[in-house]
Amino acid sequence: MSDIFEQDICNDEEDIKNLEDGDYDEDDSSDDSEFVYPDILYYAKLEYSSEIVYVTVPNNMRELTNEDGIIIPTRYGKDLALVLGRCKNPVALKASDIIMVERIASKDDLKRYHDMAVKEENAFKIFKEKVLVHKLDMKLVAVHFLLEETKALFFFSSENRVDFRELVKDLVSVFKMRIELRQIGVRDESRITGGLGVCGRPYCCHTISDKLPPVSIKMAKEQNLSLNSMKISGQCGRLLCCLSYEYNWYAEARKNLPNEGQHIYYDGTNFRITDVNPLTQMIKMLGDDGRLLEIPAKRYQRENGKWKIF
Repeated sequence: MSDIFEQDICNDEEDIKNLEDGDYDEDDSSDDSEFVYPDILYYAKLEYSSEIVYVTVPNNMRELTNEDGIIIPTRYGKDLALVLGRCKNPVALKASDIIMVERIASKDDLKRYHDMAVKEENAFKIFKEKVLVHKLDMKLVAVHFLLEETKALFFFSSENRVDFRELVKDLVSVFKMRIELRQIGVRDESRITGGLGVCGRPYCCHTISDKLPPVSIKMAKEQNLSLNSMKISGQCGRLLCCLSYEYNWYAEARKNLPNEGQHIYYDGTNFRITDVNPLTQMIKMLGDDGRLLEIPAKRYQRENGKWKIF
């Protein structure tokens, strides 16, 4: 998890900049090109946070099936995850992303897990009451009790940093266990709570995968999308996750096409390229004589470093 919102057209790029992820970095220098993926790899999900993890099994363990409960180490301690299925074509995984399953959850594990879910509902109410008592600006998002450790996790969001030391002491006296509070960002909150996006489908981060690269304005520009904050931002107030899905395709397709703004001499007139559509493979040009032409991209060829139409 990271430790980290109507105008028709948004002309101030700084306003749009605020929709980007703060940790965006175009140059990801990590290189696991020599890493060999395990022969058996599965997707699994931590239900309380909707995080997707990649797991493999020891040689002496049976093949996992969908809906199997498994015990795995997590960043917070040993816990139960739900198997979603085999991962047959892993992409851009690092060795550190793959977790070894410790054991398959027993019936007692599953019963305890469901019993704790009931306690989590009660803990949710108690936490909100304590926040009111301490007059803290916090929005509780999720509560989770670890399966194999006496520790409770409280995930909350807030626009500001929160001094919750006294709150933690109060919670420890109530639950008699270790308490860990985690302030999460807006993307994490949307992933945990779920909901419907502007497309009418469930959030990508909640239902498909939380392993998404940071989204930048460049991705929207590359796809010729209007820089309208209402159209390119999701319910979380950040740029749409789906902008990252097709970015690589657009970037690769544009390498073989002229850029907007370039000038081409054609049919006795100077033209300026006004629109390039990689999907339809059509390019629009405006001539000095006022003509607006739309020509298939396949007629454009680069010759001696200059674009020409044949």
